[in-house]
Amino acid sequence: MFCITRILCVLFLILLPQAARAADKARLNAMIKEVQRVYGAMEAFQADFTQKLTHRESDSFEMRDGTLLFKKPLFVRWETAKPHAELLVINSREIWNYLPDEQIAYRYPPEFAENSHTLIRVVTGQARLDQDFSVEEEGKEDGLLRLRLYPLEPTQQMVEAGIWVDPAAYLIKRAVILDFFGNSNEMRFSRLIAKPKFDAKSFDFTPPKGVAVEDRGKEGSGRGVK
Repeated sequence: MFCITRILCVLFLILLPQAARAADKARLNAMIKEVQRVYGAMEAFQADFTQKLTHRESDSFEMRDGTLLFKKPLFVRWETAKPHAELLVINSREIWNYLPDEQIAYRYPPEFAENSHTLIRVVTGQARLDQDFSVEEEGKEDGLLRLRLYPLEPTQQMVEAGIWVDPAAYLIKRAVILDFFGNSNEMRFSRLIAKPKFDAKSFDFTPPKGVAVEDRGKEGSGRGVK
């Protein structure tokens, strides 16, 4: 009887970590499913953002502030106010990246934004966490649930990413993408408004008179896609 009890105790100690891991995995899958559900039900949103672009080799970074307006399926108005004005507009016909200070506008075909390995698709919930990534939970930070994303098909633009999710609303409040060279693109959101009121022309863009237009076409570098 003593031997049986000891064996059962050993088995319990062996199986307990496995059961805990299974429970953690189930909880993570449930959270991912809830994030997908929330973004699946949300037709549009507006938010203020702070963006930090870090260049690994030079150990330098640049801070940006602006607003993001999103409408399904993938209409985007990404407007940076400072330190330099910049406008990115995505609609079903084209992508525009306008730099007022340089008096130039870059035009790209819409498929440049269709890749799931872009910051825009991640922060708007359009990238499928359950299909495009291997996801690991990393606990909480500043009251947000932290998830590490590893693309199943890494690209030069994204080899790793992280998102911070509001555990009450299941909204992405912060995201960071690391590229092949170790550079990072991080965004933090505030004042996120679901069902915002916006002009129907918010996702249209016509280059102002005198602005040079460079059409990148399918041979473009993708500079304008975040």
